[in-house]
Amino acid sequence: MELEETTVSVCPHCGKRLGSKEQLVKHIIIHTEEKPFTCHQCGKSFTRKSVLQHHMRMHTGERLFTCVQCGKSFAHKYNLKTHMRIHTEEKPFTCHQCGKSFTQKSHLEIHMRTHTGEKLYACVQCGKSFSIKRTLDAHMRIHTGERPYACVQCGKSFSVKRTLEDHMRIHTGEMSYACVQCEKSFTRKEILMDHIITHTGQKPFACVQCEKSFTRKNVLKSHMITHTGEKPYTCDQCGKTFSRKSTLEDHMRIHTGEKPFTCVQCGKSFTRKNVLKIHMRIHGGECPYTCV
Repeated sequence: MELEETTVSVCPHCGKRLGSKEQLVKHIIIHTEEKPFTCHQCGKSFTRKSVLQHHMRMHTGERLFTCVQCGKSFAHKYNLKTHMRIHTEEKPFTCHQCGKSFTQKSHLEIHMRTHTGEKLYACVQCGKSFSIKRTLDAHMRIHTGERPYACVQCGKSFSVKRTLEDHMRIHTGEMSYACVQCEKSFTRKEILMDHIITHTGQKPFACVQCEKSFTRKNVLKSHMITHTGEKPYTCDQCGKTFSRKSTLEDHMRIHTGEKPFTCVQCGKSFTRKNVLKIHMRIHGGECPYTCV
């Protein structure tokens, strides 16, 4: 009798031991790829009824699992468990190369691509590749000109949500990141980190071709284009190409007629910040914008 129970509870495909015959039947579906449970709303199929039930909550909006600390609700227990790590600060998934830890396994997998250089997502228009899908989605807006994130206060639109969040601090005056050496404050942590280097004099980003060094990675990236001659940013209206995104944005104002830089003394507006700076010399005053 014991031998029969052992035979029944062992999967013939992978050798996994199951507690009962019913569990074995459910498990074997994984190997046969049979998906008998189908969602009647979207047609997606699943191997188990419980997984289908979880999936149905996407359509119904039902959220059974609630965080006791902040009240946020989730459709799946796993999502609540992952969310709780925000409160506990638990980061169980650690990169074995650099030691950086993450709250989710998927975040670790994405991070590992920074070490391997793997870029799975390629732009069909220009061939540029990215390690994260949402980065590709944001990049595609360069070609389409789409700007889905609009400021509710001034109406200015952005192609990336993060850029909108940074922009909103202009209206709120929020400066969350302060330098401990000079007490200057910044809206973003990345800008603060770049600023701190100005105190140390450190230039950690070196060009491999001419050995010129820079304080910021994006400045090095822009510099490298001087060697390659690459012009990855294309105007979708006239086809002109540019080596820098900021130059493309300046160029686009020729087509849109937008003049966002206004002289506070005479009200005259300009398409580019540096042109406003030159104009201010007429008045003999200092440009009210920080030009870097």
